[in-house]
Amino acid sequence: MKVISSLKEMTLFSKKASAKGSIIGFVPTMGYLHEGHLSLVRRAKKECNVVVVSIFVNPSQFGPKEDLAKYPRDLKRDLALLRPLGVDVVFYPQAKVMYPFGCAAYVDIGGNLTKKLCGAFRPVLFKGVTTIVAKLFNIVLPSKAYFGQKDAQQCVVLEKMVKDLNFPLQVVTLPTVREKDGLAMSSRNSYLAPDERKDAAVIYKSLMLARQMIKKGVRSSIKIKSAMIKELNTVKHIELQYISIVKAETLEDLKTLSGEIIIALALKIGKTRLIDNIRLKL
Repeated sequence: MKVISSLKEMTLFSKKASAKGSIIGFVPTMGYLHEGHLSLVRRAKKECNVVVVSIFVNPSQFGPKEDLAKYPRDLKRDLALLRPLGVDVVFYPQAKVMYPFGCAAYVDIGGNLTKKLCGAFRPVLFKGVTTIVAKLFNIVLPSKAYFGQKDAQQCVVLEKMVKDLNFPLQVVTLPTVREKDGLAMSSRNSYLAPDERKDAAVIYKSLMLARQMIKKGVRSSIKIKSAMIKELNTVKHIELQYISIVKAETLEDLKTLSGEIIIALALKIGKTRLIDNIRLKL
């Protein structure tokens, strides 16, 4: 497993691999890996000849009061997790290399996709995400890029970017990987104190409540969201940011549920912001 920090070296590696007919699978991460990331790597390994994993905590997607400085980092641990999976390259650039002139040029897909849900609370997030992912695509030159459904809005945004900007690759979205109590795996889970971690299980409980209501025929968005809020309020010290029920492809808000939908929420437990969602086809 090679560790590459140079942009030119990374691109040269990919060009040589492509010239030999290799299909390059790419898993972009911000490190501090967990089973969710590793599941993406395993799928890439099954479907591709060459697998590249990037580890880069992207400064352009963090607002001024967000957790860029304290975001968990442990390269040695990450490499130890990746090595047994047969990863070919870990791309590990520094910020000054990725942004030699600062965060001056951005990729912004526009429209409402990035302004709602998480975008309403983290206004620079998706502009930073689309910018860094576009840069990584141009450097790594993958055939397929793998993302987790936990970041549902991000997946929709990136699929639109790939389509609109004609990137010659496929975006592959894989199911959310969860802890035994249903909590979606996230690097930020490491921020939670023991009592907060216990309380966090209510997130998945609220989503399962919504699923059960839908199975019983409830189609009112207001009724489902009200029931979810009641469930979430069984736990103290939760600050709910949003619950949204939207069309899966467009993120358009739904009053009456139909078709393929995403039920998404974001909240804070203590100082830790967590997101989760489920995707259903009615």
